Amino acid sequence: MTLTGSGSAHDPPAGAASHRTTVPGLARAREHGPQRRLDRRVALVTGASSGIGAATARRFAMDGWQLLLSGRDRNCLEQTASGTSAVVLPADLAAPGGPRLLAQSALRATGRIDVLVAGAGIGWAGPFAAMPHTDIDRVLALDLNATLHLVREVLPSMIAAGRGRVVLFGSPAGCVGIREEAVYSAAKAGLAAFAEALRQELRGTGVGVTLVVSGPADTAFYTRRGRPYDRSRPRQISPGSVAGVVWEAVRQGRDDAYVPGWLTLPSRVRALAPGLYRRLLDRFG
Repeated sequence: MTLTGSGSAHDPPAGAASHRTTVPGLARAREHGPQRRLDRRVALVTGASSGIGAATARRFAMDGWQLLLSGRDRNCLEQTASGTSAVVLPADLAAPGGPRLLAQSALRATGRIDVLVAGAGIGWAGPFAAMPHTDIDRVLALDLNATLHLVREVLPSMIAAGRGRVVLFGSPAGCVGIREEAVYSAAKAGLAAFAEALRQELRGTGVGVTLVVSGPADTAFYTRRGRPYDRSRPRQISPGSVAGVVWEAVRQGRDDAYVPGWLTLPSRVRALAPGLYRRLLDRFG
């Protein structure tokens, strides 16, 4: 596996010279558990160090998938990979060239990627007028830009194989906007629009796109963003519940999945009665 002239991790034309490119942000891969089998379906899961990403990886492992696990914390990745044949690929996707090198290493490890679960992401909460410019860049870099670049790197191999699925994680914030989460809302809205546009482009290729919109999950996400989850409604859900929905959405080839299902309601109210929606939002937040 080598890089093409465009910098993609997709296979080069036959006869092209082979070379390796080192990009900061990716550590050496490590395999765990039983010997991996290349005849199994392969899932690359980012954000697999903890939370929804780790739970999703474990759910795929239960069904015998070969896993490629990525995140920034090697120790946590190794815990997720314990007892499986997963290949651990620590990476900082926000680093220059991070998505490109991750895709290159993943494809070198297994020769293909059947499903990409793009679960890496961060948050920030507080008034937008007080948000440091560096944090604006940081949220957009990981939640939106890095995800798009990673999909761009993985997609050509899926199209060439005539099969595959990209799983992206949206949010209620991206559907309707949430106060004091303006930049996070913008990033998730961008992912939702990207998912819809890409889905249309891929029609007939055998490659699908699933957008998973999850309510607040009981993970360290909120502590890491600098503000714990303090709302009484909606209640937090377990990462395992989200992982189960992700698994079923991939198995059934669904375009969209909401956890819980009633999360489709706010966006419908907003579309049908925007004035009423905003009055409710002003009152209940």
